[in-house]
Amino acid sequence: MSVRQFEGGQSNPTYILDTPDRTYVLRRKPPGVTLASAHAVDREHRILSALFAQGFPVPEPLVYEEDPEVIGSPFYLMAHVPGRIFFDCRMPDLNPDERAAVCDSINETLARLHSFDPDAIGLEGYGRPGNYFARQVARWSRQYRDTESHRIPAMDRLIEWLPGAVPVDVERATRIVHGDYSFHNILIHPTEPKVAAVIDWELSTTGDAMGDLMYHAMEWYRPAGIDPRGTLKGEDLAALGIPSLDAYLVRYFERRGLPMPGNLGFYRAYNLFRVAAIWQGVAARAAAGNASSSNAGEMAAKVEPLAEAAWIEALDAGA
Repeated sequence: MSVRQFEGGQSNPTYILDTPDRTYVLRRKPPGVTLASAHAVDREHRILSALFAQGFPVPEPLVYEEDPEVIGSPFYLMAHVPGRIFFDCRMPDLNPDERAAVCDSINETLARLHSFDPDAIGLEGYGRPGNYFARQVARWSRQYRDTESHRIPAMDRLIEWLPGAVPVDVERATRIVHGDYSFHNILIHPTEPKVAAVIDWELSTTGDAMGDLMYHAMEWYRPAGIDPRGTLKGEDLAALGIPSLDAYLVRYFERRGLPMPGNLGFYRAYNLFRVAAIWQGVAARAAAGNASSSNAGEMAAKVEPLAEAAWIEALDAGA
């Protein structure tokens, strides 16, 4: 058997295990982590088990071991799913027909995820009750303030505006929220333009599906030059074979059997704000020597443009 660790930014170390008969993936809690809520590989195993039982495309979970004495920390083992990851959302290696099919499959997969009643598939208590966006805005505002290196006027305005803009008159059922549903966490079949598996459930919870949908939709409205994974904003989507954001959202809501909300500005502003807060935290930890410092300056430099883009969305939403 051969073992090698995946490279990348996973906070839970991830390994691929090759045996003569089968290939597996192991995810473990980092050794020495004591906070019960941090790096919760047991939650990942739980949601994979629930979704796999429903036939949803996730890796098959095989074993969860909570005893840290076995390999030094709790871990779970899952089947390896072969596939392709398109880190660039423009999918330059595909032709227009393939891009269209991949986008439709990703859309259908997210709509299906959001169709599940968490309690009905064994995920009772997986998330906290209450207004999802109110919790999230408070969380990321607090985390940003704890790590800010200098005042960014757009972030100050967002922190003031977002709490009062949280939708409170919309009754939506609690749904599973992946938390990072984007191209780099979706395995595409090795030879066919369809989803093979959704991976990296570390940020998953339950809450308002609009958070997931509009985070994913950032592939279309993220400002250029911000993210190395690129953006669809400003691209000739028709030539690429990729639907417009409006068409993509309409198809999602058709699949859900729900009306499309009229004002999406809050959700766009919130998600850009959330990413700005996350990246500020990454930059702060890197600058303090608690993470790789090679890109600390680059990450910090992107926070203000993200915040400014978020504030433009907020203004469009009536701020």
